[in-house]
Amino acid sequence: MQINSKQDYQFFLRADSEALNIKPSLKNRLTHDIWAFQRSLRKLEYFINCKYSPLAKVYTIYLRLKVRKKGRKLGFSIPPNVFGPGLSIAHAGTVVVNANAKIGSNCRIHVCVNIGADISDGSKAPSIGDNCYIGPGVKAYGDIKIGNNVGMGSNAVVNKSFDINLTIAGVPAKIISRVGPLHYRDSRK
Repeated sequence: MQINSKQDYQFFLRADSEALNIKPSLKNRLTHDIWAFQRSLRKLEYFINCKYSPLAKVYTIYLRLKVRKKGRKLGFSIPPNVFGPGLSIAHAGTVVVNANAKIGSNCRIHVCVNIGADISDGSKAPSIGDNCYIGPGVKAYGDIKIGNNVGMGSNAVVNKSFDINLTIAGVPAKIISRVGPLHYRDSRK
């Protein structure tokens, strides 16, 4: 899913703020760097996908520079139109995502993560489903598909596809549990 209208843009912003547990306040708007980055990224996506006038193209260039500058400050290299709504970047620190990757809604991603392309074909990058948890240090690469509700444990190296409702970890990654992150989140309520 990507932003294709003003309503989608507003929906993505609401979903992202809920995922980050950001309350609408002036303080959060001014001081929360990750939320500022995500707002800029979503605005860039909106302009890329929905605005086509010459003036909008100039503003899109400005937004690209703004996202790149904020990203460098925080250690993020995240291209537009990769993540679905509900993105939650847990901490500032290195997060590198290939532009050809596709990641579904409600993804929580931690530091030192690299989601990269296949070594022989740079256009083949991972496709990750909805409600996924990507732990610190995860490396996922190649033409792989990760299903919905999959948790990837810290420092996992994911180089093959996995089905839905799993927790994976290790080098190379393997199934360590037949329940995914939604199970753990819901069991705490």
